[in-house]
Order: sequence, then C-alpha cells, then structure tokens
Amino acid sequence: MWLYLAALLGLYFLRRWYQERQTVENLTEKYVFITGCDSGFGNLLARQLDARGLRVLAACRTQKGAEQLGKATSERLKTTILDVSSTESVAAATEWVKGCIGSKGLWGLVNNAGTALPSGPNEWLTKDDFAKVINVNLLGMIDVTLHMVPLVRRARGRVVNISSVNGRLVIYGGGYCPSKFGVEAFSDSLRRELHPFGVQVSIVEPGGFQTNIFTQAVENLKKVWNRAPSDIKEVYGEQYLENYYQICQYTVNIASSKLHPVTDCMEHALTSCSPRTRYSAGWDAKFLYIPASYFPTSIVDFVVSCIQPKPAQAV
Repeated sequence: MWLYLAALLGLYFLRRWYQERQTVENLTEKYVFITGCDSGFGNLLARQLDARGLRVLAACRTQKGAEQLGKATSERLKTTILDVSSTESVAAATEWVKGCIGSKGLWGLVNNAGTALPSGPNEWLTKDDFAKVINVNLLGMIDVTLHMVPLVRRARGRVVNISSVNGRLVIYGGGYCPSKFGVEAFSDSLRRELHPFGVQVSIVEPGGFQTNIFTQAVENLKKVWNRAPSDIKEVYGEQYLENYYQICQYTVNIASSKLHPVTDCMEHALTSCSPRTRYSAGWDAKFLYIPASYFPTSIVDFVVSCIQPKPAQAV
C-alpha cells in the first residue's frame, strides 16, 4: 500500500514539475507593470524581465530611481513615477499604462512596493505609524489593483502580490505584519473572483532578504524609541532597546543578500503556463517560518518569548 502511495505522489510531483516548466507563448509581446522598482526585488525583477524580452513598465518612487533603472536596461523598458499611497498618483499611472499598452491589455501586474517604516514594539508606536505602513503595503496595493485589474482582465493575465512570511507568522510589532496578513486575505479573495475571467493571482512570501525595507527599519528603531513617552521608556528600559536592536541587526545580517530566489518566483508566476498560488522564497521561509505558522500558538509563543528581550518591569 505504501509503495503505491509513494508512486502516486511521485507521479503527481513529476506531472506538476512538467506543467510548471511550460512557458507562456509570445512573451516578447507581453506588458508587465511593476511597482516599487527603485531598489530591491522590484528593481531586480524589472531588469530580469527586460533581459528576457518582456515589455516592462516600471513604477519608481523617485525620479533618481527611474533614471538609474532606465540606464541599466534596454529601450523596451519604460518608467514612471508612482506613489501607491496617493490615489491621484495611481490614477495617473493607470492612464500612462493605458497609453503604453494600447488595446493589448496588461499581461502582468506585480504589486511589489512596500515599506516597514516605522517599526518597533507596538507600545512605542502611534496609530499614524501603523497607518503609514498599511497605506502603502495594503491600501496602496489594493488601490493599484482596482485601477489595473480591468486591463489585466482584458489580457487574461496575471496578478502577483508580494506578501511575506510575516503575513503568515508574526515576529515583531508595528504595521508591517498586519499589512501583509491583509495582502494574503485580499489576494485570496481576488484570486477566487478573477478565476472565471481567466486571470490568475499568485502570492510570493519571501523569507529574510537584505533589502532597504528592513535595513532602514532597523536604523530607524532608535528614532522610534527617542520619541516614545517617558512612562513607556521606564517600563521597557534602555537595556531592552539595546537588546532588541541587536536582535534586529543580527536578523538583517544573516538574511540573504541574493535576491534572485524571490524574483525567480515572480518571473515564474508571470511566465509559466501553470503558476503556483503561493511561492515561498528562501530556505528560512520553506523550512522555518511557513511550517512554524502551523504549530500550536503556545509553542510559537514560547519560542518567541525565549528570543525576545525582557522589559525592565517584566513580572
């Protein structure tokens, strides 16, 4: 019996491997719009897809980022400036995309733009701090998607939303993890709604990678502490800050500096005839964070409590 079961599983994975290796035809005629292309995953993906011959429409936050990307790519790639937290900016970018693609439709929409500033223990933050992150990572992504989906539907294309392992397992406070949980929920509902139109929605859940998002969040931690109320500082203590900072810095230091495992997942979601619903990028995502998200809460809480520093007035 076990031999038959193993054979069936082997055939299943062999069939899936074969299907996932089949690529979409006429890729050089496909338009893909990517947000957050100044640096990190978005920048690398734009260059990666451009090298493969796709028609990349790259949205950058700054003019400097757009100019640098333009110099590093072919004439096929076009750039625009986009602030995903501004509906006016999103609407303008949508009109720009319409002018670029004409009647062909938009094959791929990659919602990559994100931020983790400011981050830190929840009590150190304000409602506005949470809103700044959620407005970009979740509400901005939703706004871009709602504007672009009619164009994607016309092409029966793909939507690729960049979430995180922190959308499955919470390790620290602030708006980043709630925003990524929201990305997961929105993507699931969007996938089911767009399936009848032939549009496929994929979620990419990267593990630890050295991008500007997290290095800036760690550097910004002491600024968050400095503006915290005095009673909060007394409860936690300076030693808590130092230990928390060292843990965050260590996490960034051991993170992978090679971003291609993430962009390879994005590329596969856009170019494979059989894209996956979810992609886990990075060994820590596959063998630590995602499995741990299924553990009993008591076990995860115990492990995290052993790692986190103790506040000065802990009981």
